[in-house]
Amino acid sequence: MKYITRELERKFLSMSSVFKAVMVTGARQVGKSTMLKKLAEKDNRTIVSMDSSRDRELARNDPRLFFRFIGLQF
Repeated sequence: MKYITRELERKFLSMSSVFKAVMVTGARQVGKSTMLKKLAEKDNRTIVSMDSSRDRELARNDPRLFFRFIGLQF
């Protein structure tokens, strides 16, 4: 399947050059995960999904541990 470039890509790349973590939210089935996976292929990026209730709970209750768990140091 051919990849569709998203308008959000430029904004995401701009924000990720300033911040260590960038959250992407939006409507279902619009290509958020596809875009992030495509961008991660180009650079050394970590993608974290908050689909898991355990991951969401850890991020909420202990953000430092959460970031260490996914391999990022803050």
